[in-house]
Amino acid sequence: MVGPALTSRTAVRNGVVLVAAALVVLVPAVLWAGVVLAPTLGDPGALVRWALPVSATLGELAGAVTLGALTLAACVLPRRGPTGGRDATALPDPTAEPGAAAVPGAVDGRAWPLATRVAGGAAAAWTVLGIVHLVLVYASVAGQQLSQTVAEQGLMVFVLDVDLGRTLASVVLVAAVVTALSSLVATPTGVGWTVLLVVVALWQQAQTGHAAGTISHHLATSSMVVHLVSAAVWVGGLAALALLIGRLGSDLTAAVGRFSVLAGWCTAGVVVSGLVNAWIRLGGVAGLGSRWGVLLLVKAGLVVVLGLLGLVHRRRTMPLLADRPALFWRVALVELAVMGAVSAVAVALGSTAPPDPGTTPTDPTPAYLVTGSPLPPEPTTWHWLTLTSLDLVTASAAVAGVVVYLRWVHRLHRRGDAWPWVRTASWLVGMTVFWWATNGGAAVYGHVLFSAHMVQHMVLATVIPIFLALSAPVTLALRALPSRAAGLRGDVSRGPREWLLVLVGSRWGRFLANPIVAAANFAFSMVVFYYTDVFAWALADPVGHLVMVVHFSLAGYLFANALVGIDPGPTRPSYPLRLVLLFATMGFHAFFGVTLQSSTALLVADWFGLMGRPWGPSALVDQQLGGSVAWGIGELPTLALAIGVAFAWSRDDERTARRRDRRVDQAGDPELDEYNAMLERLSARDDPR
Repeated sequence: MVGPALTSRTAVRNGVVLVAAALVVLVPAVLWAGVVLAPTLGDPGALVRWALPVSATLGELAGAVTLGALTLAACVLPRRGPTGGRDATALPDPTAEPGAAAVPGAVDGRAWPLATRVAGGAAAAWTVLGIVHLVLVYASVAGQQLSQTVAEQGLMVFVLDVDLGRTLASVVLVAAVVTALSSLVATPTGVGWTVLLVVVALWQQAQTGHAAGTISHHLATSSMVVHLVSAAVWVGGLAALALLIGRLGSDLTAAVGRFSVLAGWCTAGVVVSGLVNAWIRLGGVAGLGSRWGVLLLVKAGLVVVLGLLGLVHRRRTMPLLADRPALFWRVALVELAVMGAVSAVAVALGSTAPPDPGTTPTDPTPAYLVTGSPLPPEPTTWHWLTLTSLDLVTASAAVAGVVVYLRWVHRLHRRGDAWPWVRTASWLVGMTVFWWATNGGAAVYGHVLFSAHMVQHMVLATVIPIFLALSAPVTLALRALPSRAAGLRGDVSRGPREWLLVLVGSRWGRFLANPIVAAANFAFSMVVFYYTDVFAWALADPVGHLVMVVHFSLAGYLFANALVGIDPGPTRPSYPLRLVLLFATMGFHAFFGVTLQSSTALLVADWFGLMGRPWGPSALVDQQLGGSVAWGIGELPTLALAIGVAFAWSRDDERTARRRDRRVDQAGDPELDEYNAMLERLSARDDPR
């Protein structure tokens, strides 16, 4: 039982500590950075200068608590089903062993519904603070007093016509939608969709500040997304646990243990993205002596302290929580104070000019004006293999994919279960090629050459999915990940394994995995992508580029898995029908490639036609070359799939024949015996003797 120390007053005190620590550290930080000093021209007044960093700090904390509370509800907090035990909406586990014994200790589950209310309250505060921050930003940009800003028509122009104003307004809009949804969602699925909305808002927020104007805009934005999301889950999750402390009851140990694993991944995300951001803006070791560099060192030191506190919490405090639950808030109180300080320093960093601002060069090339990056050198085999254009989101996904897969394989081997090494090798090859396609030479030249973009596209859609399908990641995950049913009795919350089962077994999952739907999606989405404005969006916007990568990688995996894969999901058709689908797709690829080869109109002419390249063919000739790439690269993996389907067909026939032979050896052949008896009856009827 939770003692009297763990009351709602303790939760309120923990929240006050978080906010107070942030404000206490914010004041000296902004004074040191000179953020609140009056500018020479266009002074908006002391009220705006001081209120701007305060509103930014409190708004970031509110957004973090929103995401943290929703993340707890999505995959951390134990939850009781609608009937008190089994969740009536839960999907059956096809890998569950019958007769498994229940583990003692029933779920409490009182904190789960309260978590969505905490998220709703934090989102409401986030919305209000976002509006205040928007007005203050406009006052600061316009150099006007706050009273003038409210009465100005320019505020509406700022929101509708200026990129910064539109971005801040979109964050406010999403926060308002999350406020409404948090009070309505009652299932983990609804919470999951709401989490995605918060991530969208944080992605919009990553477009502001220094990331918007740096020369490495794409890398700065992707690293800032990883940084903001990781920090929000880490800080907001702990803050939400502290606010829910009075309702966790007997679920405290399980909730803290699950969140500890999540916090470890978030720590890695914060550290890696922070190093990338520092590398972009620091301009060398000498930059550490600037005001921005000093603030960076302070923030890095606080993050190290947080990591050490989390390690101590995991190793020393967690084993004692079942008997001494009051230990949690004693440790969490210190962590919350440090987290508030980190948030304050982060706001001061975002408001301070870095040593290397990465501004636009004085004489930019046409390629720089279009893409925001310098024109790469003329492509050679060496450049294709060695040049990089880092995207921290996809690079982190590739590295995390390798680490997680190998950990799962190690977990199986440790308990004595075998896993084919060929599947592991296939996964490693797939992740390596994925990293190259999204961060290597294909990514470098895919932004300036249509043919290179087509190489990137076809590798993502046709080459990598074959390796992923043959590595059976879903099957491995279902065997290696622990089940929540093996924890608290009656707990129907969703961990990684349960979420995977929901995705595979849902109506949408089964629909998209249907071989005919997968083939149609794989083929016709190319036409929609290239002959609409989606292509231009994917070229110009990092979000659109990520959507392209995810869509075509997933579409290719679903198609390959329906034909030669091992993972559950689709109801696979007969082998002849698989070959028909495959050859139909091959014919479509050929038609698409020939269409591009014979085209005389340039796709996205205001992008590829304005590069000003001193090397390589013209944009139109390069586009026609891209048609050859679509045909050639698309056909080779398709041919490999056809060979794989034919090989699987022959092996299936052999297995069927062996099973029949064993059955005949054991029990005879009823069909052959019946056939011989029929022949004897016919012979007796035709021969009266």
